[in-house]
Amino acid sequence: MTDPLTVLSIEDHDRGSAGMVYVYPVVSRRAGGVSVGINLNINNACNWRCIYCQVPDLKRGGPPPVDMTRLRDELYAMLADIVHGDFMTRHVPEGMRRLNDIALSGNGEPTSAPEFAEVVGLVGEALTDFGLRDTVKPVLISNGSLMRKAYVQEGLEGIAAQGGEVWFKLDRASQVGMRTVNGTEARPEQVVANLKIAAGLCPTWIQTCLFELDGLPPSEDEIDAYLRLLGRLQSDGVPLRGVLLYGLARPSLQPEAPRLSRLPEARLIAFGGRIEAMGYACKAFP
Repeated sequence: MTDPLTVLSIEDHDRGSAGMVYVYPVVSRRAGGVSVGINLNINNACNWRCIYCQVPDLKRGGPPPVDMTRLRDELYAMLADIVHGDFMTRHVPEGMRRLNDIALSGNGEPTSAPEFAEVVGLVGEALTDFGLRDTVKPVLISNGSLMRKAYVQEGLEGIAAQGGEVWFKLDRASQVGMRTVNGTEARPEQVVANLKIAAGLCPTWIQTCLFELDGLPPSEDEIDAYLRLLGRLQSDGVPLRGVLLYGLARPSLQPEAPRLSRLPEARLIAFGGRIEAMGYACKAFP
């Protein structure tokens, strides 16, 4: 493995820091430690285009075929350095030196790879081989748009069997809001249907990014739409774990970047309080 040149930080999630094609380590504020990422979208292609995305040269589309042999070699090399080597002392700040998860994330929507379920199986094998099944979990970070596909559902079942979870993106809950923030024409009812599938197959958290756009926070109409959607999920008995609420940590690399700014921490925390008042667990990361 090529030795990363710098100490990892929450401000830098460089996918190439380890000199690998598919595997990269990050320090994650949500994980509270080290997350080993698996990037299946190595061509920087995604079916959405979120205006806060940190992927350079982001384009529409899906990933190229995954080289499973190379992915396995990289994942095992990274885990060997973390578990048996001195990776943590070389590259991780004190207080964050714990391996929390293996995250299917990267530079696009990971479930768009036809090999997704096979990759989930590989993660399970690696966790077993390194004796990590009881301490490290797989996490899928997804926009949730492809939950109806059979191979995606197979992968979700595999993640659940490994004690993992899904982080399902829900930044806005109106069609206009999703179009503006995520570059998708998805409708709220589609999001609800996909959330029901995800939560029915695997422990699922909603993850939501809040920020100011052109100096303005999300409108009260958008906030109300979001809370109504949470209420609908609640009344329908969807077994969500809760909400991961976070602000901007790294600069966007999309054309809209100059229009984005951090939401004041007090406003984000206050919104988290409204979510908790509905009976949901909420973890805020300003």
